[in-house]
Amino acid sequence: MLAAPAGTSVPRIRWAKFSTPQKTPLRPLRTRMSGSTSWFKVVGAAVAGVAGVARRAKPTWQQSMLRIKDPEKSLEFYKNKMGMRLLDKLDFESMSFSLYFLASVPEEEKTPEPGSVEAHRYLWNFPGTTLELTHNYGTEKEEGPKYHPGNLPQEGDRRDGFGHVAFSVHDVEETCNELDTAGVKFQKKPNEGRMKGLAFALDPDGYWVEIIRGGQKGRHTLAQTMLRIKDPKKSLEFYTKHLGMTLLSHRDFPDAKFSLYFLGTMPEGATEFPSDRPVLELTHNHGTENDEKFQYYSGNEADRKGFGHLGFLVDDVYETCKELEEAGYAMQKAPDGGSMKGLAFARDPDGYWVEIIKRGGYDEAATPYFFEK
Repeated sequence: MLAAPAGTSVPRIRWAKFSTPQKTPLRPLRTRMSGSTSWFKVVGAAVAGVAGVARRAKPTWQQSMLRIKDPEKSLEFYKNKMGMRLLDKLDFESMSFSLYFLASVPEEEKTPEPGSVEAHRYLWNFPGTTLELTHNYGTEKEEGPKYHPGNLPQEGDRRDGFGHVAFSVHDVEETCNELDTAGVKFQKKPNEGRMKGLAFALDPDGYWVEIIRGGQKGRHTLAQTMLRIKDPKKSLEFYTKHLGMTLLSHRDFPDAKFSLYFLGTMPEGATEFPSDRPVLELTHNHGTENDEKFQYYSGNEADRKGFGHLGFLVDDVYETCKELEEAGYAMQKAPDGGSMKGLAFARDPDGYWVEIIKRGGYDEAATPYFFEK
């Protein structure tokens, strides 16, 4: 979430251009926003690619997963109101759930029919980031809210970790008026509160959807997934050194006692971050790193299920997991754990689940897992 002084508008997000090749830690983008940008080094790892580690292709951020109660309502919201396209649908009838993968793609770009082998291949080689919506069969028939959208106040030494997803639009006020007319509820409208010029809509499950300025006219683009983090040094090392992300921008707000870190997967050889790709926004509330007992909920606790995980495509799941384990990171599911082999879930420094997925899959249909025979 972008911050600005009271009564001012939030400027468009612009990411820095990088020289080629990138050999030194990146300097964060300077903007007219309030807040210091003096923190230039991130444990020596904020570089395009993976610093000092020989890899094949670097990992790429491919998904953010949310659990949904009613796919009909959620798909209508994200497709018709936020302009996303359904890339693929995977049904697991024996396990009673379905997965829907949506992305912001240019109108002129052709994509295969969801559910087809061609769509599977397209999905598991997709260079951008998708929104994965997970539907557990039968929840649409239950009364009342089903999932926890996050953002509740801190309780003791625990707080919700997931914050929101965000979309960039050409005109925030116009977009919000259209959503309001269509019956969408809001957590915050553009002219409410101290921070003017941005808004938070609520999707059918109550997840916060930030509306920010920066999109092309007539097009909405998935722009962010926001997670709260306890210790930025630990989190940035995990995502840059081990999962190939680049620190694009860092902003300090000492008066409000928080900092924002924006990370993305830079395309190989690129010198500028693509405007149509989302960033991972890590929010650090100052002082949490010094509180030994403090923890964020990951979104996978029994009474807090909502946000599920981030996911990264890699060339070799087993090698990636070996490197993560050797670096001291825990596995929620090892590649050969459970019935679905060949995919894994690591845990980042805050305990968020991070899926490790085989790029291109293991067979002709690009299936990113296999079962023991």
